[in-house]
Amino acid sequence: MMCPDNSYYFYKLNNKKMITTTTPNIEGKNIEQYYGVVSAEVIIGANFFKDILGGLRDFFGGRSGTYEKVLDEAKQNAMQELIQKAQSYGANAVVGIDLDFETVGANGSMLMVVATGTAVRIN
Repeated sequence: MMCPDNSYYFYKLNNKKMITTTTPNIEGKNIEQYYGVVSAEVIIGANFFKDILGGLRDFFGGRSGTYEKVLDEAKQNAMQELIQKAQSYGANAVVGIDLDFETVGANGSMLMVVATGTAVRIN
């Protein structure tokens, strides 16, 4: 869920609210404690049918909804893992989040998403 000024997201995981943002701080909030860098890596493979459908999209042009869903799933999984790690340190926010996307495996058949950020406690 977006905050009112669109500068950060609220995630709710394990009945705890976590603020996440790509910025190094959160306007109107004070960082009380820095817990350090947290990271999460997710590798997800596209199956044979997705490869065929994606190849047809490449041939005919247009967006590949199949691959976009895989990308979104990988991103969401990486964010959830990042938040879980931050919560295990006692953080209630993650600032400075960076998402990196890479293809790995034979012929780039798998997608790796790496999420990194700084776990913090805000008041």
